Amino acid sequence: MNGSNLVKKVLHLFRIGSLFLFLSSSYCLQLMAQEADIGIAMPLTITGEALRTQRLRTEDPHAGTVAAAFRGVFSPTLKLGTNWFAYSAIQVSSTPFFYYDSYEPERKVETKVLQAFVGYSRTGEKRSISLKAGKLTSAFGSFPLRYDDTANWLLDQPLSYGSYLKIRPDQLPCGVGEFSSGGMYPAEVDFHCGGAEAESYGITPVTLYGLPGSEVDFSIHRLDGRVQITNSSPARPQSLLSHNQSAQWTAGAGYTIRQGFRIGFSTFRGPYLESAVGPLLPDGKSARDFPATGTGVDVQWARGRWSARGEWQRFQFNFPFFKVSPAVAYGYVEIKAIINPRLYGAIRSGYQAHNRVQDLSTRSTETFLPNRQSYECAVGYRLNRRQLLKVGYEWLRTQGTSGTGDNVFGIQLVTSIDSLSKALK
Repeated sequence: MNGSNLVKKVLHLFRIGSLFLFLSSSYCLQLMAQEADIGIAMPLTITGEALRTQRLRTEDPHAGTVAAAFRGVFSPTLKLGTNWFAYSAIQVSSTPFFYYDSYEPERKVETKVLQAFVGYSRTGEKRSISLKAGKLTSAFGSFPLRYDDTANWLLDQPLSYGSYLKIRPDQLPCGVGEFSSGGMYPAEVDFHCGGAEAESYGITPVTLYGLPGSEVDFSIHRLDGRVQITNSSPARPQSLLSHNQSAQWTAGAGYTIRQGFRIGFSTFRGPYLESAVGPLLPDGKSARDFPATGTGVDVQWARGRWSARGEWQRFQFNFPFFKVSPAVAYGYVEIKAIINPRLYGAIRSGYQAHNRVQDLSTRSTETFLPNRQSYECAVGYRLNRRQLLKVGYEWLRTQGTSGTGDNVFGIQLVTSIDSLSKALK
């Protein structure tokens, strides 16, 4: 498909988004933003996107190389007095909006509740505390806190938040032979020593969607911290109706060295294996004896027109009968430069590195997945106070492969409205 057709797709998405915003604005025309003890608000962000990539031909060599998609995030919030509040975030999106979805041929529209919780907060001089309970964003990592198209400088997500690992919590591997990388992304994961029979592409190391649980956040002068208890692992989120729930903990903290410069860390640990493999575990052992562990460090820095942020993370997924279980490390750095009040440029460089696994008798001769590097650049132009146009290109390099088939050219038009609110008291 040529460039003019790609532009037409973007304009079509813009018209759809504009019509939706017009209807929403008409319905809420009389709502006025103001401070109140009790009130409601509903910020919303709608993004239209067009992609051009060979990833769309992964399953069908004759498929087109251009696709269009959309994403809408609605955040109804209820203020229940000076200290109490309720917050939610609901996402409606089509595939392949997220880059990792472009490998899959299925096209669908999904609705997901990202967050839905009740909170209590108190703020004093140079200190604050808040309590939350409900469906919460994972306290692990820093990117989940800016999982919004207006806050993301680029178009794609860092690798640890948007790529599959060759890990199945519902099946057991027989040995190192199950982890032969095959040099391909993505690939269906099948372990052959028992468990579920459903097909799977594996898991992502940490979810960007909510987990049922509770959380305490606090700040004292330059120190901030958070402790979260959830019903399942950030690597394998479960609903409250699932038979695979198991209490987890996640903790994080940060210290602001000076204004614009903060260093933080986060970690989680807990069982991730599902009930399907319970009867296959060694005698006297349970899923808690084979936890998933994540550790991360994050940095944010800003001065003048320059900003930078980055993360380093390591995840390990323990399996029975393995001396060295699968582990993977990720890292990325983003840099943003404001060229003028309307225009900015940004780049992201990241990597994904895997270990070699070892069972009771054999050590693998290769990593359990090929190592990868990603490079993304983008230009953002603010059309007006509510609209941001982003154009970007991503290079993805996989060990042992060549070519440009995984590269992606993308365009996003982000429209945000944050003033739909009404005071009730």
